Amino acid sequence: MDIDSMVKELMTAKRAPLDKLNQKKTLLEWQRDSYRELNSKMYEFRNTKLQQTYRQSAALNTQKAVVTGNTDAVKAEAGATANGIKMEVSIEQLATAKAQETDGKGQGYSSRQSLAELANGIKFGQPTTSLGTSDYSKEYKIKINDVEMTFTGQDTVSSIIAKINSKTDLNVKASFDDLTGKFTIASKDLGSTGKLDVKAPDAGNNSLMDVFGQGSTAVVTDIAAKDAIVLINGKKLDPPPTSNIITYNGVQMNLLAETVTRDSNGIITSDKPFTINIQSDPDKALETVKAFIADYNTMLDLLNTKVSEEKYRSFQPLTSEQRSAMTESDIKLWEEKAKSGLLKNDDILSNLSSTMRIIMGEKMGELSNIGITGGKYYENGKIYLDEEKFKKAIIGNPQQVSDILQGTGTNTDSSIFGKLYKEMDTAMTKVAERAGTTKYSGDVNSIYKEESVMGKTLKGYNTQITALEKRLSDLENRYYKQFTAMETAMNKYQSQSSSLSSFFAS
Repeated sequence: MDIDSMVKELMTAKRAPLDKLNQKKTLLEWQRDSYRELNSKMYEFRNTKLQQTYRQSAALNTQKAVVTGNTDAVKAEAGATANGIKMEVSIEQLATAKAQETDGKGQGYSSRQSLAELANGIKFGQPTTSLGTSDYSKEYKIKINDVEMTFTGQDTVSSIIAKINSKTDLNVKASFDDLTGKFTIASKDLGSTGKLDVKAPDAGNNSLMDVFGQGSTAVVTDIAAKDAIVLINGKKLDPPPTSNIITYNGVQMNLLAETVTRDSNGIITSDKPFTINIQSDPDKALETVKAFIADYNTMLDLLNTKVSEEKYRSFQPLTSEQRSAMTESDIKLWEEKAKSGLLKNDDILSNLSSTMRIIMGEKMGELSNIGITGGKYYENGKIYLDEEKFKKAIIGNPQQVSDILQGTGTNTDSSIFGKLYKEMDTAMTKVAERAGTTKYSGDVNSIYKEESVMGKTLKGYNTQITALEKRLSDLENRYYKQFTAMETAMNKYQSQSSSLSSFFAS
């Protein structure tokens, strides 16, 4: 008896419900993956495009700052409120931070070394065999802005700097100069408003700063903060700026260098100022709107495609036996059909697509005035841009364009960009509840939340599959036992029959 073949034939029919269940599970997993891929596109459109690009005031800004003269001294950017006043700017002094700096160990030391090495004067690359356990366990303390920190001899300079700089409540920046061996702690805030208070918490030779001196104790120099001294059109700014980033007449200036030259006594001997003029530049706004329309059409087309995609119900996920009988190319073609239409007529996507068209349609009268029009009815909401008409509109009335697309003041949610952002966010929340994705990330490899609607359904499928597999396994074992017993009985009968035949023959 060919027991394996007989059991296999019997189990094929019995496994049909399990195959159906696995196919349902696979389809649901594919559908969930489709939601996640779509969620990634929606996240990019909502966050990267709408929030971080198109809704920013600079996106539709037609003002451009043109710097002439000492162009190395500044980087300037005109905002939407730039009033066009010509500005001649002189920088007599940049704002600097309050700091404390040690006299330094000298050359030959590295931030990769431990405190124990520096404290014992061992330069980078020299043997450390002279150091003992007590050198590495010794504590070094420092108190910065009332926050005490303790390090040991085994801590490296780079790790100490990283720890100090990572503490945002300190609001300081630590650094080490490999050329001089100087250790510096400076306030992150420039000018007279910056706070810095560095102390050794205890008396004795355990101050962190002392490690970076040439003697047993370091000579620490206090570096006073300075406010910037800036003159615009001959008028000195008062009060003086406490930052090197200043904004006047709607132009943000990042001050990079002094424009004056001084003699050995610090007296100003010459000045090479820079001049800022404002020009109207519609090209940036035009590129922004062109990019938005392309992104909008792409997003809408993706939604419409998913909702209307053909579904081939006769193409179900392949079983392992079916896959083994097919070539790789055939499997690929089959699964393309099987995965088609997984989100056909999906209510979330249909509603989002419809709402996007409504948002644009409600403002189409105003949009057409600035060169944005809708396509034919069969194009499902696609929009187009008349570049020349838009240029005239943005030059003639830039505020009107900004109000329509970005909104006014704090009321940006009622604008086109604001409404699209809100509807995209709502749709992503619904997708997250159904598929277990997250609206806070566009990662296509993110882990699904099991407590979603689809997650719970998949849990149910897994429970049913496990139970059914156990029953089928028990049934298969029973078949093997029954056929084995039958074969044994038949062999025994055949043996007895042969014995009786031989007896009568004799």
